[in-house]
Amino acid sequence: MILITGATGEYGKVVINNLVEKGVNTNEIIALVRDLKKASDLKEKGIELRVGNYNDYDSLLTAFYGVDKLLFVSGSEVENREQQHRNVVNAAKESNIDYVVYTSFLQNIPVQDSAISFLQASHMKTENWIKESGISYTILRNSTYMDMIPMFIGESVLQTGIISLPAGEGKSSSVLREELAEAAANILTSSGHKNKVYSLANNESLSYSDIAKEISNITGQEISYHSPAPDEFTNQLKKYNVPDEYIHLLTAFSLAQAKGELELKDLTLEKILGRKPYTVKEFLVSIYG
Repeated sequence: MILITGATGEYGKVVINNLVEKGVNTNEIIALVRDLKKASDLKEKGIELRVGNYNDYDSLLTAFYGVDKLLFVSGSEVENREQQHRNVVNAAKESNIDYVVYTSFLQNIPVQDSAISFLQASHMKTENWIKESGISYTILRNSTYMDMIPMFIGESVLQTGIISLPAGEGKSSSVLREELAEAAANILTSSGHKNKVYSLANNESLSYSDIAKEISNITGQEISYHSPAPDEFTNQLKKYNVPDEYIHLLTAFSLAQAKGELELKDLTLEKILGRKPYTVKEFLVSIYG
């Protein structure tokens, strides 16, 4: 039995769809959900639903009963993530799960030097807990989601004609979320991946200058890129009453990109997919073409 956590999220749903497409019988897939009402489409496919919450250890023990393989999708509540992840790993060990696939994040500099250490620290601790548990594992160090580019550059970029982020000329090897989910499904349904750590990056890396040029070429409208100082950037967003949490996220990821944290040359994803990943240019055409 394969249990997918975060099954009602965009990543989890794509993993499940790919498992079914690869011939995994729906009665061999279990979806961990927090709200049964949000999983009616999964139930209609014949997939067993189990209610569980990373904050509730006992619910995890109940949900993990009889599970052989676990896709452990990292939690989205950064402030509670460490304890939540510890709960998942401990429950997996107590439930005698044989194999865990964990969605971590791209890492190419020491955690203490990271501009997104608040994210990286919990991922590194979780990776270590999994390794120390004795459970066979595959760690997926996923790149940033290509799907997030419109959010970072702003939904009104065509109206303003400006991309403003303190990312300098740093590049990102971003990947379409669907392809990262497909890679996870491929790993869950094939052999040779146990006790390995994979960095899943795109074959190309682009800066925001590159993205501005691509959008300009696609739309015929001149889009420019400006990289303000971090303080100037945060103060500008505060003037527009942007929530502090959102400002922190945009600033931290931009600084991480400026430091080269989001760029990595690695063809592992292409090998797992069996094809070249979707390019940022193709994605931008689909959004702005």
